[in-house]
Amino acid sequence: MPSTRRIQLLYTGGTIGMVPSPRGFDTGGDIQAAIEGALRTQGTPVSPTDLELGFAQIKEVVDSSNITPEHWQEIIDHLRAHRDAYDGFVVLHGTNTLAHSAAATAFALTGFDKPVVFTGSQIPFGIPGSDAPGNVIGALQTAAEGGSGVSLYFDNTLLPATRATKISALDPHGFINPYDDELDTPNQGWACPAPYRRHDIPVISMAPGTTTDRFRAMTTPAPAAVILRAYGAGEGPGDEPGMEQAVRDLVNGGTPVVVMSQCVRARIDLNKYAAAHFYARAGAIGADDMSLEALYAKLQFLLSQDVPPAQLSAWLRTNIAGEVTVDLQAVAAAQIS
Repeated sequence: MPSTRRIQLLYTGGTIGMVPSPRGFDTGGDIQAAIEGALRTQGTPVSPTDLELGFAQIKEVVDSSNITPEHWQEIIDHLRAHRDAYDGFVVLHGTNTLAHSAAATAFALTGFDKPVVFTGSQIPFGIPGSDAPGNVIGALQTAAEGGSGVSLYFDNTLLPATRATKISALDPHGFINPYDDELDTPNQGWACPAPYRRHDIPVISMAPGTTTDRFRAMTTPAPAAVILRAYGAGEGPGDEPGMEQAVRDLVNGGTPVVVMSQCVRARIDLNKYAAAHFYARAGAIGADDMSLEALYAKLQFLLSQDVPPAQLSAWLRTNIAGEVTVDLQAVAAAQIS
């Protein structure tokens, strides 16, 4: 490693920098002072003489529950604008949408040749038992080691940005990669992608007794796309009168319907069970083994690139940034242009 590594920390908000307020924990802490204090008291595997830190924040720091695709684009624009000034970046982010933002950044920065490490904490700096110092120090160490690509560091674990999913709001180990595989990441992205635009993509979970009328109400007016969180390998209420036609009407009207699982670990196969095949007959798309966070960010990304509806299914099955296990030969046969 060079004698000095220049790492910038970009603060977006979230628990890691929150302070008590009459409304509960809220943004407003001095994150720079907290990090510098943690480095002084706890140290870091990187010698202070080998690490030069820069600090920045987005225009308006927010609780990550308020993050939007416009914030994603602000993060991406900042990283691009400062790429040549730093050897790596650490993005400090609230945990609620941490995996969404990390995945969205990965899709937009497939050719970025500097490490970008997202992290946050379950407990703010300065609160007894806080996991913030360890997560920040670990993320800094990861960024200082070089390499490229977007990742997520949490509780001594480094995860691919597009394979991380949040499983707990209580435990230090808040994020996992549900799959043990390490995916190849072919360069199937955009060299200069269009900026993220906000698209109306509702996430609808199937539940026992969900009616066709309720489903139609939740998708009227027709959104830009729909994510259906079905059961198991993609099964849903196919016996519900009119449900198949409701999905078909959306698809025929130009609204992609993408079926994923409510299970943390699953692989969608709409031809495996009769209770899933009605989705295929209606023209829905299976999400393979993508997490909700990666799938949502990927749909926002693809729609922002104005991918034609006829190509959307093939692109969803294309591994852009390590988000999905697919048969790449089958994807190539789809003749993506």
